Amino acid sequence: MAFHLFFLFLLISLLSPIFIHSSHVKDPELVAREVQEKIINATTRRNLGYLSCGTGNPIDDCWRCDHKWFKNRQRLADCAIGFGKGALGGKNGKMYVVTDKGDDPVNPKPGTLRWGVIQDEPLWIIFAHDMVIKLKEELMMNSFKTIDGRGASVHIAGGPCITIQYVTNIIIHGLNIHDCKRGGNAMVRDSPSHYGWRTISDGDGVSIFGGSHIWVDHCSLSSCTDGLIDAIRGSTAITISNNYMTHHNKVMLLGHSDSLTRDKNMQVTIAFNHFGEGLVQRMPRCRHGYFHVVNNDYTHWEMYAIGGSAAPTINSQGNRFLAPNDPNNKEVTKREEWPLSVWKKWNWRSQGDLMLNGAFFTSSGTGSSSSYARASSLSARSSSFVGSITMSAGVLNCKKGARC
Repeated sequence: MAFHLFFLFLLISLLSPIFIHSSHVKDPELVAREVQEKIINATTRRNLGYLSCGTGNPIDDCWRCDHKWFKNRQRLADCAIGFGKGALGGKNGKMYVVTDKGDDPVNPKPGTLRWGVIQDEPLWIIFAHDMVIKLKEELMMNSFKTIDGRGASVHIAGGPCITIQYVTNIIIHGLNIHDCKRGGNAMVRDSPSHYGWRTISDGDGVSIFGGSHIWVDHCSLSSCTDGLIDAIRGSTAITISNNYMTHHNKVMLLGHSDSLTRDKNMQVTIAFNHFGEGLVQRMPRCRHGYFHVVNNDYTHWEMYAIGGSAAPTINSQGNRFLAPNDPNNKEVTKREEWPLSVWKKWNWRSQGDLMLNGAFFTSSGTGSSSSYARASSLSARSSSFVGSITMSAGVLNCKKGARC
């Protein structure tokens, strides 16, 4: 009897979610320890046979094994890792169902995506059926929102796309975001009580402008006018995970400009993503802040994979880099616009990365572990596991009554 009680207690402990509240990221080493515990717990559950679908990806193993995921969608908010782990999205808010693919930038109708994202209260936004939404102007999000595409094939495409400007606690999950265009020189509503004039936008897939506690997970992104995901102007506490990115030039910009020192506090985790066919550069391109690039799969680049300027700290761990056949573009890294005498002091390191087809990473800086504390957000797994960790990157095929 005592053994059975102990076993029951162990099972409940292992399956209990970790609840996380929104706050500024002040202790990255604590963040790393918490995520390491999640990975250990996931491994223990798989070894004991509780979660036969476990992949070793701590985000996916947190929720994907439950075939009743659609009855507890908001559990997803407890599964974030890295610097964006505090992103609550619409947790504890009402469910809002998008039923109408139409769009009115100033007077949106109930049932449309725009009506949901501008509301003042927390909302968990889901979709009634498959749809392609061609926005007429940027989708200006309000704080505490989750856009959850699971259970439907949802495309945001052919017009301006998603803007997260001076808001907080956003989760974007399970969307196909592609062929995004410039918008602007138009009125756009950003809350029930306010609309205003928007200048010309860049045409990003997801534009984060002064935002914090942001999590972009399991999206498929390609072919936008500017960046697929850009974060600038003091944005921080961001996790970009499990995404599948293809067919694009300037993939990801993190940091507005060399002169904007407000981005020195930026912290971004880039984990478990697949950087695939037709990508050229900026995976990511960093300025000023602290960037943890961990357990990603890089199978294509034409110019370089990871670049930066203005002394960013880049911590590359457990990634798999497959260099192109062009002998002139084997280097993973690129320092932009600064001479060797300057960039040799920047803290860039590679730990446990797998270099294939002649790929190489040029490290720089002091090399002391303490210098990377603010660029550490989770415990990296061996690069030999990258294939299994990232095999489900991008939008998942989730059906009710079945595991995703």
